Amino acid sequence: LEGGPSSDFAQFLSSTPPDVARRVFQATTPSAAVGLLQTMAAPATALLLEGLDPARSAALLASLESKDAEVRLAALPSSLAAEIRELMAYSGETAGGLMSARVATFRPDTPVSDILAVLRERSVGRVLDIVLVDADARVTGTVAIEDLAIAAPDAVASELTRRAPATVQAMASRDEVVEMMTRSHVRTLPVVDGDQRLLGVLRHDALVRAVEEEVSADLQTMVGASKEEQALSPVSFAVRKRLPWLQINLVTAFLAAAVVGFFEQTIAQVTALAVLLPVVAGQSGNTGAQALAVTMRGLALREVRLRHWRQVSIKEATVGLINGIGVALTTSLGVFLWSRSPALALVIGSSMVLSMVAAGLAGAVVPMVLTAVKQDPAQSSSIILTTVTDIVGFFSFLGIATLLINSL
Repeated sequence: LEGGPSSDFAQFLSSTPPDVARRVFQATTPSAAVGLLQTMAAPATALLLEGLDPARSAALLASLESKDAEVRLAALPSSLAAEIRELMAYSGETAGGLMSARVATFRPDTPVSDILAVLRERSVGRVLDIVLVDADARVTGTVAIEDLAIAAPDAVASELTRRAPATVQAMASRDEVVEMMTRSHVRTLPVVDGDQRLLGVLRHDALVRAVEEEVSADLQTMVGASKEEQALSPVSFAVRKRLPWLQINLVTAFLAAAVVGFFEQTIAQVTALAVLLPVVAGQSGNTGAQALAVTMRGLALREVRLRHWRQVSIKEATVGLINGIGVALTTSLGVFLWSRSPALALVIGSSMVLSMVAAGLAGAVVPMVLTAVKQDPAQSSSIILTTVTDIVGFFSFLGIATLLINSL
């Protein structure tokens, strides 16, 4: 039935008792089932869809044009249609929201020649792998298209399966999907319902695009802008999303100002310290931002996990130390030529090293800690990091200056 025209298959189902037709339709591969839905009238498809799991019905209807899908939903009982509509609107943060319902599916015992013939005739989109399913639409394996191309025509699909199939539940989060695809090293990941029946596939390129969108959104949240804001968003929307974070930034700025105020007498005695304060704050802030960006990218792309916090922290602290020494030598030389004060050059050089080490460490630790406590690291990391780098930078610079005040 699946090997012939959809019209012949549809005619057969129409002439079969409803309970038998439902069982036959339930055993049909997803690609053939979509063809039937496109061929048969809405009342007839309603009888078939009522016997399916709603999640599978949602996946099949998602493959149709929106108008065609809505016509077939309207023919269903209202409660079932509402459930299917809800399932069709998977969150973009889940495997169901990222999957494609257009998938090439075949039986494990299908000959290679038949598979290739069907792929040539049917429009199933770009094919990297085909999915093998049993009579209950449960995934039994995947076969790479290149293996089909070089296989003997009389070979069957099950002989070309490379490994046990990796699958993911439709409600799995984006992070779970990324980790699954990374661990399994697959190009096509079948998405299944609670009974392990195929709903669709998640292709690597779609997942990469989703991760890129998430990372680009994180770049906005790191500076206090909303993920939803776009370049041409209304002014009122932009102000409403940005102003609260600017107010929080203001509070952290007052904390840094309080540290400076604590050393007011030292600054009054050596006014050159006030001139050099932005130098220390700027370099430590840049160092922390570099470490934060690298760590955030690693977390987003699952290059690092929370268990790697020690290695990441040591690496960023070491980088901060080496860079701090290099920057401190240049800064000290410049300050000495400007002020002719060896003590002042020593103060800014040593504080530069301390503040850059602390900034690098904070840039690695802050997003890790926020992730561990189930908070969005992109939304809060930059604010906490700015507070840490400013306070540590000001305190180290003015504290060392206070200790060496008699030499300045």
